[in-house]
Amino acid sequence: MTSGQFPDLLSGGGAMKKRIPKKALRSEKAKDKIATVMKEFKQGKLRSGSGQKVKSRKQAIAIALSEAYRKVKGKK
Repeated sequence: MTSGQFPDLLSGGGAMKKRIPKKALRSEKAKDKIATVMKEFKQGKLRSGSGQKVKSRKQAIAIALSEAYRKVKGKK
């Protein structure tokens, strides 16, 4: 197999990352949502989409940013 045939598999980055505009996360709505999610994490109440308790701070931050972006964009 050559690298020309399957460039996505060999490059290590098959899926494109979604870039969140920093401007969207500076709004009051976004800041409030991030604070709420991180508070849930600190209290041990934050759960992932599959229903399992979130143990990693990095995962909690990813969830917070994702939910903040959704709130600013008006989804859900």
